[in-house]
Amino acid sequence: MSKDTDPLFKKRHSLAHLLAIAVREFDPGVKLAIGPVIDNGFYYDFEFSKEKTPTPNDLKSFEKRIKHLVKQNITFTCKDISLSDAKSLFADQPYKLELIEGLAKDGESMTIYESGPFTDLCAGPHVENTKEIDGNAFKLTHIAGAYWRGDEKRPMLTRIYSLAFNTKEELDGYVKQQEEAKKRDHKIIGKELGLFVFSELVGAGLPLWTPKGTLIRELLNDYVWKLREAKGYQKVTIPHITKKDLYEKSGHWAKFADELLKIETRERHLFAVKPMNCPHHTQIFDAAPRSYRDMPQRYCETTMVYRDEQSGELSGLSRVRSITQDDAHVFCRENQIESEIFAIWDIIDTFYKTFGFELNVRFSRHDPEHFENYIGEKETWSKAEVQIKDIISKRGVRDVIDGKGEAAMYGPKIDFIAKDSLGRVLQVATIQLDFNMPQRFGLVCTNEKGMKESIVMIHCAIMGSIERFMGTLIEHFAGNFPVWLSPVQVRVLSVRENHAEYAHTVYNTLKAAGIRAEIDDTDEGLGKKVRTTKNEKIPYFIIVGDKDIEVKKVTVEHRDRGALGQFDVDGIKAHLVKENADKGLK
Repeated sequence: MSKDTDPLFKKRHSLAHLLAIAVREFDPGVKLAIGPVIDNGFYYDFEFSKEKTPTPNDLKSFEKRIKHLVKQNITFTCKDISLSDAKSLFADQPYKLELIEGLAKDGESMTIYESGPFTDLCAGPHVENTKEIDGNAFKLTHIAGAYWRGDEKRPMLTRIYSLAFNTKEELDGYVKQQEEAKKRDHKIIGKELGLFVFSELVGAGLPLWTPKGTLIRELLNDYVWKLREAKGYQKVTIPHITKKDLYEKSGHWAKFADELLKIETRERHLFAVKPMNCPHHTQIFDAAPRSYRDMPQRYCETTMVYRDEQSGELSGLSRVRSITQDDAHVFCRENQIESEIFAIWDIIDTFYKTFGFELNVRFSRHDPEHFENYIGEKETWSKAEVQIKDIISKRGVRDVIDGKGEAAMYGPKIDFIAKDSLGRVLQVATIQLDFNMPQRFGLVCTNEKGMKESIVMIHCAIMGSIERFMGTLIEHFAGNFPVWLSPVQVRVLSVRENHAEYAHTVYNTLKAAGIRAEIDDTDEGLGKKVRTTKNEKIPYFIIVGDKDIEVKKVTVEHRDRGALGQFDVDGIKAHLVKENADKGLK
């Protein structure tokens, strides 16, 4: 649903204006910046007078005032405004004046919205009247600092955030979800389980993976590789840097030069640290003549790429500067597009079903009103988007999310959207159809008639960013990984010191079967050993005591299911081996 027709967008946008009214009453000299809608509500940026800096307690007063304004049935009226009138109206508002200059430079029309005594420069849309808004369905949450236009060289503004929904029930549900999310925060659980660390000496946004975290990453990547290997993919390896010439030819330099990390050599050669892998992979394909008999070529590689993210945008594993992609590129003929995309789709379905994710599909297409954001010709884009739409239809997907403006620079995408165990919506895998980059690099194959034929690229990532996917999994499972992903699958606990010998026999039997086992034969009390094991979220623990030794068995407990009873050693070994191989969720 577009913002022009989305009632919730209009409510959130209108509430942002009501917040500005409340803030101006608190500080008549406040300078207004922007107040956009965000996924769960809205925010507004202000430059307060020095003596009027708000505190969290002031949020309660603002909230009370907004609720009062909602009850006044205030009407929102849109009016066109000329450049000169806009400058006159906002003469004492420097941030609005800067926005006005930008709109004028881009040749865009300007509108204002009047709501009671307040007028704001705004493109809308808004509710017609505040009676459409439930005054109990929003909540001002917190205050933060934010640089004007995200530029750390510009003034630091005060940003006031708010949640906003259609009903109080929706608001309460979201708040409850967020409270549960805090308990599952991957930054906290990841540290508690010893999966990754950050170092000030290394730098923000550059996670360092411990042996346990690395094991999980490799298990995930191995799983993706096995699924790809069955579909005929081959591994390739590329360097982490490139001459700028490669990105000039691909089109990335013109679009993203300011966002690239760059290296200048002693000989004054300029290199870029790769933020993506596709241009490199084109050169592997182009290194030898290709016949139709060689097609398709399927390359895959798990490798790090690097993005010059701003410090304020970094967040745990969700937003980092070093990103590990399970990247793949298929070079194929046009008549192979459908079968290749279906093969990738099969991999995606299998992979995410393993974790209990249900997937929705978004058709991420270009925005024709901003074609300057893309490479290639309009006819090429139309051709690619028709094919993607047809493939989605043939796959039997009915409820397709419209992703206008969400296409990649070079082509449309099929993006896969999942919900985690808390009901949060996440973008995960992607399949991208690209006619443009092969054209820029002149990639061809010889067809059955001996003629040169242009080929197509399909970009695909299953996890996308392993860092972000790891953060998602940690929170999805609350750190309670299924057996096949757990760094330690079972811990053997001896009740007393005289049980240690049998405990080691059990431990060695499990280790020999390839089970990731540990043993705790220390003289600590059994209760403490059990608590430590549960805190570390190890799926199984085996207790060895007098009665177990007498019957040559072990007592088994599960992290979630509790006491399971006595088993003989070969029995629990076989159970763990099977559960590991089956990749079950428990």
